[in-house]
Amino acid sequence: MKRAFFKFLKLIASLMLLITTVVVVAILWPLPELSVPNNHDQILIESVNIVDVKNGKILYDHDILIENNKIKSISETWNLNNSVDLRINGQGKYVIPGLWDMHTHSNQQSPWLHHPLYIANGVTGIRDMSGQLNVKDSYWVGSIERLMWNAELNANKRVMPRYVLQSSYQIDGVSSVPDGFPEFFKIENPNQVDSLLQFYKNEHVDFIKVYQQIPVASYRKLAYRAEYYNLHLAGHKPMFLSLEEAIDLGQRSFEHGRIFLFESFPEADSLKNPKNWKRYFSKHKRKLVDEHDPKVTRALMQSMQSKNAHWVPTLQTLKFEALAHDKTFLSNPNLKYITRIRKKLWWNMDAKNNAKKNNAEDTKGVSQDFYNMAMQHIEIANNLGVPIMAGTDVTDSYTFAGFSIHDELEDLTKSGLTNLEALQSATIIPAEFVQNENLYGSIEIGKVADLVLLEANPLERISHSRKIHGVLMNGLYYDSERIESLKYFSESSASSFHMNIKVLFSLISSPLVRVQFAD
Repeated sequence: MKRAFFKFLKLIASLMLLITTVVVVAILWPLPELSVPNNHDQILIESVNIVDVKNGKILYDHDILIENNKIKSISETWNLNNSVDLRINGQGKYVIPGLWDMHTHSNQQSPWLHHPLYIANGVTGIRDMSGQLNVKDSYWVGSIERLMWNAELNANKRVMPRYVLQSSYQIDGVSSVPDGFPEFFKIENPNQVDSLLQFYKNEHVDFIKVYQQIPVASYRKLAYRAEYYNLHLAGHKPMFLSLEEAIDLGQRSFEHGRIFLFESFPEADSLKNPKNWKRYFSKHKRKLVDEHDPKVTRALMQSMQSKNAHWVPTLQTLKFEALAHDKTFLSNPNLKYITRIRKKLWWNMDAKNNAKKNNAEDTKGVSQDFYNMAMQHIEIANNLGVPIMAGTDVTDSYTFAGFSIHDELEDLTKSGLTNLEALQSATIIPAEFVQNENLYGSIEIGKVADLVLLEANPLERISHSRKIHGVLMNGLYYDSERIESLKYFSESSASSFHMNIKVLFSLISSPLVRVQFAD
């Protein structure tokens, strides 16, 4: 009996050793490298139709000469005897500036799971809204890594979009900071604000990502002191002070579609109580729609317009919550680009929780009402001159790197924007926001030639932004064949065993992820 028992223990120990060995090997197993196309110093796009995103006009059958990744000339004809490194036949095609996604979240696996898909979908610039504290995180990336990636992009060593601004970690008070990190990250006391700003200034960050539960006094001090460090504030509407005050204090962009719903109903002050705001919101969410006051909303939008505060509605997040019970919506073909670990541990649970709310008697239809109201708000805000930028909130549930920017553009047109205005929300307006419109955002002589060739005119139908024939990025040309290879690279990476183990290990090893899930 004892011999059988010890034999059983030996078998279990051997099995555990085998599993541990497999997991360790998977974690350490090197990931494949994505080859970079040949760089071309001089490129000519011939007889292409140029979409002017500033005025909506089209220059038909023009040639674009590109030298060292800058547009050197735009003309009706080009001397065919002149030699160039690469000629691209643009006849019948339409060219637009590379698209920018102004709300993303990158992680340590993004070079395999996200970057190729951005380029394949014509997204050449992203504003990442994540960051780190004072220690490199196993999951989230910070400014130092993103800037290193940018440098490698410029050296033609990486396939990736440009990271156009650098974010801090989300500043959300005590609950967002794990034990063992410097106290100033919690900014419980306004006196800690300068330490926080100095730290992120040293990390070459451009803005402080503010979140919902940031202490009021500390937020005010952040807004007052940020400019001294050449930083600005962007992110969520802080819950415990009014949107009007946040606008007046100079927050440069506000994220997500709910911001006006939080402020425009009679009991809005109930959401400003740090002790019970979550409980109140959960119990009275329907009130925000049923008792919505459009006059308050319009006044807030006028304040945003006057202060040039930008809005990134990220409609895809509200759409997911509204349709989480819909099997057709959940059967998205782009799920093949998502790791099984993410789907099992995050997305599926998120979908089940939201589907339960959508089917419950007391909350049925509320998420759909939020989504519909956000679309109505976009139309009003746009008509009032609030600058709107396209953003997707990758890697949130059912947002897909690259693909979702086209969904967002379509939803913006369903919300009242013209096709031109939707294009502007992902091109010239973001370029102006980052104060780099002299290099990006439109197709003009002297600007960087990050370009997308389309099979059809996006001004006629915004869905034509999906019909990508080729992408020019940093002097590299991704033709239709290479675009398909980028998609396959991310698909095969997402389905591989060792990538899923790496994602799992990075998630459970991250103290930042643990506190975010706990909250």
